[in-house]
Amino acid sequence: MVDVSPKETSARRALACGRVEYSPASYAALRREGSGKGDVLRVAEIAGTMAAKRTAELIPLCHPLSLDQIRVTAEFDDGANAVAVRSEVKATGRTGVEMEALTAVAVACLTVYDMTKAIDKSMRITGVALVEKSGGASGDFQRS
Repeated sequence: MVDVSPKETSARRALACGRVEYSPASYAALRREGSGKGDVLRVAEIAGTMAAKRTAELIPLCHPLSLDQIRVTAEFDDGANAVAVRSEVKATGRTGVEMEALTAVAVACLTVYDMTKAIDKSMRITGVALVEKSGGASGDFQRS
């Protein structure tokens, strides 16, 4: 792991997003009938939150962090025939929380996939990306 001990402690925040895209017919079926496995959106949010907390166990050489806040939201996007996922992670420390935010989104999307694969095996997980981050020596970032 990289030595972060010389870095100043500061407030860190990262926002990430991703989506699970369906065919129009499959999306309509999901909205109409739901999933036989339960509330897809709430389970995905819980899975994403749990994943953010375990990022250092999943990503080699990633620093284990004490996280101050994790917020994962999963919503139906009727205009795109998709489930949209966003995560916001905050911590005070010497290294950023981008990996935690991205891991939360990726696992939440995988959870949506798992819970709805009986409806549409051709769905796609797309657009997993860092949207913005703040704090730290490298400064702020915002995707345009």
